[in-house]
Amino acid sequence: MFDLIVVGAGPAGTSAAISAARLGAKVMLLESAAFPRQKVCGEFVSAESLELLETLLNGASEALLRGAPRIPRARIFVDGRKLEAAIDSPAASIARFDMDLALWRAAERCCVVAQQQTMVRKIEGTGPFTLLTSKGEFQSRAVINASGRWSNLNAALDSHPGNPREKWLGIKAHFSEPSPSCSVDLYFFEGGYCGVQPVNVLGESHGGRVNACAMVKANVASTLPEIFAQHPALQARARGWQTLTHPVTTSPLIFRQPQPVAGGILMAGDAAGFVDPFVGDGISLALRSGRLAAESLAPLFRDDISLAQAGEAYQDLYQQKLASVFRASSKIRRMLTLPRLIRAPLLMFLEKSPAITRYMVSKTR
Repeated sequence: MFDLIVVGAGPAGTSAAISAARLGAKVMLLESAAFPRQKVCGEFVSAESLELLETLLNGASEALLRGAPRIPRARIFVDGRKLEAAIDSPAASIARFDMDLALWRAAERCCVVAQQQTMVRKIEGTGPFTLLTSKGEFQSRAVINASGRWSNLNAALDSHPGNPREKWLGIKAHFSEPSPSCSVDLYFFEGGYCGVQPVNVLGESHGGRVNACAMVKANVASTLPEIFAQHPALQARARGWQTLTHPVTTSPLIFRQPQPVAGGILMAGDAAGFVDPFVGDGISLALRSGRLAAESLAPLFRDDISLAQAGEAYQDLYQQKLASVFRASSKIRRMLTLPRLIRAPLLMFLEKSPAITRYMVSKTR
């Protein structure tokens, strides 16, 4: 019987597992894939979460943080205009290929029982729980679901008839680009957008690598070259690129109100709620929600509160500390997807008012 089983070993899951183990809990961490592995992600780590990431890694991956490019500004290219805003304090760009593996190893150093290539097929009970997996059954007093935006465990939350013409997909790859700009560049077009920023990979001595990550309607484009062709400036920039990694994709991308608790299970990261990637706070939300979930469960492991009370505490903390980012991203997304004739004067105003643009960026933190 474990105190806690965490499903999914992305930033949310490893943050939860490490935090709970350091609080004295007996923790198991289950991951369906094998490390190292790529994930569809902008790889933007906001300053708000860098200190937490460093704490979780506990100094074991100094090179990961020291070698990460710093991103002091954002540039938005839309309708032939360019909006700029400082990112104060600067963010970091860290490849998920490296970061997720470093966090996995940090969890193992904390004596977390960590198993890769283990698919959780079903979770039974309401506390304690029984997890039916590809490698047998495991029991725990509590479960944190950090299995991502789309897994068999979250199908009931995300199922809806939908409109196939409105299906969104995510796709990313790394490319070579000499002397890339130290900025996160967002290229918006009808039916989606693509973010580009410099990124380093551990063991790579030279720079000149960018991550291109896009979210697009499936009926608009399905490959990165097709996506680049949607925006003239992006297409011109990408002509000189050389592909460094195979593209990875994910779909469908479903937006809904965050649900921090479901059936007595605490939800963290994208499993709780998928924030629009353009705000660049997905990794921060994952790390912070994982830690909050673990801290909310700590009194349960001491037998001071019930599982239901721990869930209520987590729900309250989630609303207080994280939910505002989802509200802000929803408002900005609606603004940027207004009909072109309506958004044109608004974009003109923002172009001439950098302080307002900086304020918008700050509201997504």
